[in-house]
Amino acid sequence: MNKAQLVDVVQKELGKEFSKAAAERSLDAVLRSIRRGVQTGGSVQIVGFGTFRVSKRAARMGRNPKTGEAIQIKASKTVRFSAGQGLKESL
Repeated sequence: MNKAQLVDVVQKELGKEFSKAAAERSLDAVLRSIRRGVQTGGSVQIVGFGTFRVSKRAARMGRNPKTGEAIQIKASKTVRFSAGQGLKESL
């Protein structure tokens, strides 16, 4: 499902009194809030759905796939998602 399809689903869930534009603004607000929460607090937990959290990757050695040469990969941060019990049970 892409963002446009998700906006359609949200609009249908909200009902006919809400436009697609309103549904898209709502979805964008939720996504911005999750982004800000992860940036500032390190994790965002939505009970029954899951948890978004910052994870740190250590520096490591890797290989250039073209040349096979060993390269140093810098340490970095990424976002991880852990599914909550409600989401797991719905599958």
